[in-house]
Amino acid sequence: MQRPFDLVERSYEYSKSTVLFIKRYDFKRNYCPVMNQLLKSSTSIGANIVEARSGNSRKTMINYYSVALRSANETKYWLRLVRDAFEVDRKEIDLLIAEADELSKILAKSILTLKQNDNMEKLTANCTRTSRQF
Repeated sequence: MQRPFDLVERSYEYSKSTVLFIKRYDFKRNYCPVMNQLLKSSTSIGANIVEARSGNSRKTMINYYSVALRSANETKYWLRLVRDAFEVDRKEIDLLIAEADELSKILAKSILTLKQNDNMEKLTANCTRTSRQF
């Protein structure tokens, strides 16, 4: 299966895959908090990416991408716990973990790039102001 290039679409597909994974299993009621945490963190990734894209500044985008990154990392934690503590399809959950890891890497790189571009713009603006003074 080829993954979408667009980060919004890719994160949506990931959220959907996680929801469908949880839906397939009949977890006992006392395990619901674990599944709820997994559901919340995995769907938060895409929601925060969408919010980042609709923001009106680079700072807003960095903040929402940072929340999405934390959610992706949290999702990996819950998936590993489910994999190791419940009777589930290990191959399927390992694929979900791998995709969460890739989303984490994409988000981390995006955050670094946005911060570097922001710093470069500030440096350029400072140099422009300084050169006008002479």
